[in-house]
Amino acid sequence: MMDYQKLLVVVDPTTEKQAALARAVELATESQAQITVFLSIFDFSYEMTSILSGQEREAMREGVVNQRKAWLADIVKPYTKDGVVINLEVIWHNRPFESIIKFAIDNEFDLIVKSTHEHDKLKSVIFTPTDWHLMRKAPIPVLLVKEHDWPVAGKIVCAVNVSAEDDANESLNGKIVAHALKLAKQFDAQVHLVNGYPGTPVNLAIELPDFDAHTYSETIRLQHEERINYLANAYGIAVENCHVKEGLPEDVIPDLAAKLDAELVILGTIGRTGLSAALIGNTAEHVIDSINCDLLAIKPDGYKSPLEEL
Repeated sequence: MMDYQKLLVVVDPTTEKQAALARAVELATESQAQITVFLSIFDFSYEMTSILSGQEREAMREGVVNQRKAWLADIVKPYTKDGVVINLEVIWHNRPFESIIKFAIDNEFDLIVKSTHEHDKLKSVIFTPTDWHLMRKAPIPVLLVKEHDWPVAGKIVCAVNVSAEDDANESLNGKIVAHALKLAKQFDAQVHLVNGYPGTPVNLAIELPDFDAHTYSETIRLQHEERINYLANAYGIAVENCHVKEGLPEDVIPDLAAKLDAELVILGTIGRTGLSAALIGNTAEHVIDSINCDLLAIKPDGYKSPLEEL
């Protein structure tokens, strides 16, 4: 899976510039992977045209699909270099995320790559409903790309959860770090680990006059530092690249990514209630809305997409 031998690139039909395709070509050049450029289209007016027979509507749909394939062929021409193989696929479907995930599952892709939109004034990434569905329901890693280059000797941030020591959590942490190390080796990048921990509960300080808030906070911090350092040592990551900060994950993770000028943040995800990474839970949407760089969302081992049953 981490070899990224088959990449599914979701193109943006509203623009000629395809950041996701450019990023996929970078990955494919390093790993000799195959790329399939994918476009899901649908026009409700074609389905509602009562004066046409079913056969005529099918012919019209096929005509539109062929037009978009011709457009895709022009789009990919500048990227066909260095022996990179790029295939084209256009599907007529009224739910883009569903067609993307089903195609990825049926054809055993290793990675979905899709561009995101940047807000001009706030310089933050705007995630579309399709992005959210992909991150929540795709059983394979999803790379959401922003329009910027990955510099040499850049920084990759892994959002890990060291607050729990159960096997499932430790396995997901390991999977996140393994993906980061693989990409870091390809692109000569540094891997950083980040974990946010909660501050002292206000109600304890109020209800227990003798409660030592400072000692409590220091104990929690030291516990998290010990665990994140242990994780780093297991994968040969320098301790100085471990970051344990007091605060909510939606503040800690984006702040560190901005401070380091990171090129990529990697999060572990689950599909039941959305994204989940280091202590994130249901606050994940706040985290990724604030991340101003590429995002790689990874599912835990054994995850089954709800679309696999359709």
